[in-house]
Amino acid sequence: MKYLIHTFGCQQNHADSERIQRNLIGRGMTKARSFKTADYIVINTCMIRESAENRVYGLVNNLGKLKEKKQVKIIVTGCMVGLAFRDKTGKFLKKIRETMPQVDEFMPIEEVGFDFAPVRNNRTNAWVPISNGCNNFCTFCIVPFTRGREISRPFKDIIDECLELKKKGYKNITLLGQNVNSYGADLILGEKNIQVMRDINKTYFKKNPLILVKDKFRINDKEIKPVYVKHLGRYRIPTLFPILLDEVAKMGFDKVDFISSNPWDFSDELISVIARNKNITRLIHLPVQSGSDTVLKRMNRWYTQKQYLNLINKLKKRIPDIRFSTDIIVGFCGETDLEFKDTVKLAKKVKFEKAYLAMYSPRFNTAASKAFSDNIPHPVKKKRWQILENLINVPNLNKMVV
Repeated sequence: MKYLIHTFGCQQNHADSERIQRNLIGRGMTKARSFKTADYIVINTCMIRESAENRVYGLVNNLGKLKEKKQVKIIVTGCMVGLAFRDKTGKFLKKIRETMPQVDEFMPIEEVGFDFAPVRNNRTNAWVPISNGCNNFCTFCIVPFTRGREISRPFKDIIDECLELKKKGYKNITLLGQNVNSYGADLILGEKNIQVMRDINKTYFKKNPLILVKDKFRINDKEIKPVYVKHLGRYRIPTLFPILLDEVAKMGFDKVDFISSNPWDFSDELISVIARNKNITRLIHLPVQSGSDTVLKRMNRWYTQKQYLNLINKLKKRIPDIRFSTDIIVGFCGETDLEFKDTVKLAKKVKFEKAYLAMYSPRFNTAASKAFSDNIPHPVKKKRWQILENLINVPNLNKMVV
């Protein structure tokens, strides 16, 4: 039996595919050179944008033609299946079954756990997932529905994996999570407690009887003090990420990177860890999504333009050689010309090295798809996208070429 894995989407999806590959090899399969020679095809899907979803449908349709000529099994997994199995109405599962009748099995990615060491196709750079899922529920984002609530991997498991990679000669390592900054909050507070954190009105949650806060967290025989992230005048979450990042950096990798981090969970302790470890990346990916306070509020992003810029300036002050990349959505529900101009102004102030730009598209079951109207015409979205592309990415691309 020969297998082939096709992966759509982010680094986390690619890291998942590396574990899927180990699973298939363990079942005695070998890698095929192309779809035509494969007996077993796994498609690891992305749902972050409508265009990503449509690419999956297009690929499966083409593979259906191959299936008419030879015996081949098609497995679909990843975010699309995660959404289908978490949607209690069953509507999305029905939709993908009807749209992709060629598929033999829809497999939740959770069935491929961390018992399988990934097959790493790069011998110098390694991805290490530290958490899965997200608790933030930005109104535009489907991740909490595709990957579920945030679950952190055990601290020791991550450290052991990184130490093993160092022994094998890996030079660069990237820690992965939907929000790496909040890594460990569920380990400290308990999964059920962390879910109600957003609804607590107390300015300091130690005073709230619903929350059992641990001042110390034990890792092996060592006790460490979690970092409490303060945002908007309240201590939002405890996190172990600054401690984890510091431990990995001290292992001696040439470069330690991490993706992705939310602005509201970027603690002073994390900044200090980056500043004192020269091998931690100086290109920080810090998604802003919009430069307009009113759009950010509709997006349920927990900061204002001023607070985002204050964080940027704080990082620049502590780490002079730091650079930034970001995510921006144009044409979000109701975005006016003035609101878009606020994003342009912010981009000019920050001077991002790269921006991953997207035109807003409604995603199934998200708050924005229910509460707002996707009322910005596509030509307007495209024009705004091009303005930011020309402002941020084209000049920096030209610099790289020169």
